[in-house]
Amino acid sequence: MTFKPAKEAAMKLLVKVLSTLAFVLSIGGSALAQEYVKGEVVKVDAKQKKLTIKHEPLTNLDMPAMTMVFVVAEDSMIEKVKAGQAIEFAADRVNGRITVTDIK
Repeated sequence: MTFKPAKEAAMKLLVKVLSTLAFVLSIGGSALAQEYVKGEVVKVDAKQKKLTIKHEPLTNLDMPAMTMVFVVAEDSMIEKVKAGQAIEFAADRVNGRITVTDIK
């Protein structure tokens, strides 16, 4: 009694599953890494391209809740917000600086 065809089919299925998983992780990895937190814009410094934000803990940066100054990744982000506005944002270290990378 031989089970060779069943083993081959199982191996092909395993290869397909692992390939699909690798593909999903490669396209989804950056999205998973981006953490959005709630915050409130305290100050907008358009000239320096900086935002002061009172925010919840930033677990990806190992920071507790606090108020701090961030640079923005894109100049257009400054125009999206005003002092007193509630936001959800993502931040990360970019070139050694803590930077707002996205605003919802």
